[in-house]
Amino acid sequence: MISQLSWKIGGQQGEGVESTDRIFSTALNRLGYYLYGYRHFSSRIKGGHTNNKIRISTYPIRAISDDLDILVAFDQESIDLNAKELRSGGVIVADAKFNPVVPEGIDARLFAVPITAMAEELGTSLMKNMVASGASWALLGLPLEVFNKAVEEEFGRKGAAVVEKNIEAVKQGAEFVLEQAGGPLNEFKLEEADGRQKLFMIGNEAIGLGSLAAGCRLMSAYPITPASEIMEYLIKKLPALGGTVVQTEDEIAAVTMAIGANYAGVRTMTASAGPGLSLMMEAIGLAGMTETPLVIVDTQRGGPSTGLPTKQEQSDLNAMVYGTHGEIPKIVIAPASIEDCFYDMIEAFNLSEQYQVPVIVMTDLQLSLGKQSCEPFDFQSIQINRGKLLQEAPELEAQQLFKRYELTEDGVSPRVLPGAKNGIHHVTGVEHDETGRPSESAVNRQNMMDKRLNKLNGLQIRDGLRIDAANDTPDLLIIGMGSTGGTIDQAREWLANDGITSNHITIRQIHPFPTEQLIPHLQQAKKVVVIENNATAQLAGQIKMHAGFAEKIRNLLKYDGNPFLPSEVYKACKELD
Repeated sequence: MISQLSWKIGGQQGEGVESTDRIFSTALNRLGYYLYGYRHFSSRIKGGHTNNKIRISTYPIRAISDDLDILVAFDQESIDLNAKELRSGGVIVADAKFNPVVPEGIDARLFAVPITAMAEELGTSLMKNMVASGASWALLGLPLEVFNKAVEEEFGRKGAAVVEKNIEAVKQGAEFVLEQAGGPLNEFKLEEADGRQKLFMIGNEAIGLGSLAAGCRLMSAYPITPASEIMEYLIKKLPALGGTVVQTEDEIAAVTMAIGANYAGVRTMTASAGPGLSLMMEAIGLAGMTETPLVIVDTQRGGPSTGLPTKQEQSDLNAMVYGTHGEIPKIVIAPASIEDCFYDMIEAFNLSEQYQVPVIVMTDLQLSLGKQSCEPFDFQSIQINRGKLLQEAPELEAQQLFKRYELTEDGVSPRVLPGAKNGIHHVTGVEHDETGRPSESAVNRQNMMDKRLNKLNGLQIRDGLRIDAANDTPDLLIIGMGSTGGTIDQAREWLANDGITSNHITIRQIHPFPTEQLIPHLQQAKKVVVIENNATAQLAGQIKMHAGFAEKIRNLLKYDGNPFLPSEVYKACKELD
């Protein structure tokens, strides 16, 4: 028996690959397995090769696997593109309709199943995904009743007749392949899972749920890959809580609407990707100047311009840190797991109101859209902090205005909501005095700039550096951000087997940069490897600028649209030894 395996399904976009993966993984989750998924898809609605890969394990995992045990193929292209990942002795379950051929040099066992023919006999070719699922599920020797339960949940709203036909499709696929194989394949027999069902969700769903838990009641946004699922999630959930989602005409309207709603006292967010973030830059400066709370999620994808809308990249870092003209305080935080996506949204809303600044939550496509197992969230630990939001403004003498931008010791001024008694003040995007009135005084300008820029001095977010420092003087310190963490940990296991010691730091507080916390770890390491999905080493640039140690730092960069594989990190680090 084995503790983990990898399964992939491929075909043309729009022919059921996504739904097959969803039902297959849902059934596995019911059995208590840990799952980590990666979705490769084209930037079009229908057509073009797409595939979904799932790593299945009896223990927690946070990375895709290098190899592949079972490939389900709806066309020959899926075999040609993905068979190279199959380990020796792997299996291909393919639709007999296209006369599948195993490429030369690939040691794999082929099961040609009349997937489309069976589906059509049952009434529609759309059910071929269930035939394929049944075939691959049966090869693992897993109980069909669990899979059928997942089918019922998927199709129950369409009526009992549809459910019965899909269950029959699963059964026929399973029976056909078992007859060909002579029963379940012992080499793919998974160890029994713990039976404890985990949450199984994409990062965007966790972001949406975290926003709800944080008290967000309005999202203004424009759809864009890979951020749209946040919007879609909140469209379903917010109305039940008295909130709503507004689909704006563009990202400029989205961010300015969010600023206005936050000014009025409603916790509001927007979410986008690189192209949308570019359009928001002037408005982010407005939020900084007016000291209005603002939460933005940037789900990074391949750029520049339209770039690679459906592919992995981490190239917006510099834009998030430096994008606005002029100088304003802002916070940039980078979740590294599904759990982070949830809890970081709560922290983002709190920080934005505590410090009255824009907070950008930086994810990447793999974290945003990769479906993963995670532990249930602790809703009891959630605390809401609205900072210096006054319920009542102090009494003022006649003709006086409220000092909305009062010079305070910590740089954060008291804040009131529109309409509050004694709270009248001026709000403008030009430089202003303590009451908000425009001012071009040189003394006032310097005081206001210092007030704004110094308010984040010493800021440390929760777990800003995620540190695994098992060695005092490691051969390697491996640094990453976002979705690279699990991949790095897998590579470190292999490095340890080779006698190479390593520590691992995931940088989650991108700006202000956690210089003082990072320096001791850079000092201890013999060599430092910074891993990131971009071409210009943006994270490494931040480290060198703030902490130094340029002579120790080596870059491992990948910008072909795909996430890192554990073997790529292992080989690159091994060569540095």
